[in-house]
Amino acid sequence: MPWRETSVEAERSEFVRVASSGVLPMREVCRRFGVSPTTGYLWVSRSDGLEGLRDRPRTPHTSPGRTPRAMEERICDVRRAHPRWGGRKIHHVLRNAGIADVPPPSTCSSVLRRHGLIAPPERAQHAWQRFEHAAPNQLWQMDFKGHIAAGAGRCHPLTILDDHSRFNVCLAACADERGETARAQLIAAYRRYGMPEAMLMDNGAPWGSDAQHPHTHLTAWMMRHGIRIAHGAPYHPQTQGKEERFHRTLKAEVLTARPRWHSCDELQRAFDAWRPIYNYGRPHEGIGMAVPGDRYVPSTRSYQETLPPIDYAPGDLVRKVQDHGRISVRGRTYRVGRAFVGEPVGLRPTAQDGIWEVYYCAQRITRIDLREPLP
Repeated sequence: MPWRETSVEAERSEFVRVASSGVLPMREVCRRFGVSPTTGYLWVSRSDGLEGLRDRPRTPHTSPGRTPRAMEERICDVRRAHPRWGGRKIHHVLRNAGIADVPPPSTCSSVLRRHGLIAPPERAQHAWQRFEHAAPNQLWQMDFKGHIAAGAGRCHPLTILDDHSRFNVCLAACADERGETARAQLIAAYRRYGMPEAMLMDNGAPWGSDAQHPHTHLTAWMMRHGIRIAHGAPYHPQTQGKEERFHRTLKAEVLTARPRWHSCDELQRAFDAWRPIYNYGRPHEGIGMAVPGDRYVPSTRSYQETLPPIDYAPGDLVRKVQDHGRISVRGRTYRVGRAFVGEPVGLRPTAQDGIWEVYYCAQRITRIDLREPLP
């Protein structure tokens, strides 16, 4: 029989009277009132009037294990400076700063909740299977984060992330999403950090076309520099999960900081101020709470200002791509993509009779079937 919330003291008083009468054994009284024998004996021992039967505060008289006030202030100061950082990040930031006796992440989170700086539901909602390349510059991920209102126009943030370290190599407030705009930012990134082995992008402009011939002039230019191009699966943004996660962080820590942005220049100044924090000061859960800058080193593949020549193996069948992105082979025409118009491509036979693979520089771009009947 659960005790009624509206008359707790009255129920306890009645329990004490019944138990003290001696009519029933204590355990039977406890069973009837729905309390444990331990609680029953406790209330009998306190039966020195109504005051003794009221709930007593459970707060200890002393708290020798409580986080010192100065440490709590440090934790709260970091949170106020970075309102999206939780207990785990703050713990590692303070520890990396050489501060002694930093409490564990769970205690840091408790301090934030106690000061009203964090809500209990603020935690990851999904557990994603993570994959990362073994070393820096093996793969960069690149994407435009959707446009942002900036004054009378729009701004298109271009972001490039190293897959292994999560290091941000480019964060540019662009006025558009044209291929030439992206190329200018890529050149700046390549000059500073060198070139990656491969780049991963989605299927949208300016680096994607159709599913059968996905390449553009921009991706062809990257191939000329010896960079392998990969496109994410259509309608599967999780292929570029690290870029998607970076965009959420960028939005939470920068883009929503102001109700309105007035220009791309203003956004770029905000990006330039935040980027060092992200790369060198903000612990990243995906890399064991290290900061991206601790895991990143520039590429040894320097950017070549002049495009290297295109060479194919002696056994390759070389064809020049004509208008409309087509090549002629043995009296037949095959489409290989408009991105390669005017450029030489190399054809290599496969183990399957009549099936040839078409290469541009070192990358296979499509395959053709020479067994198809003449039109």
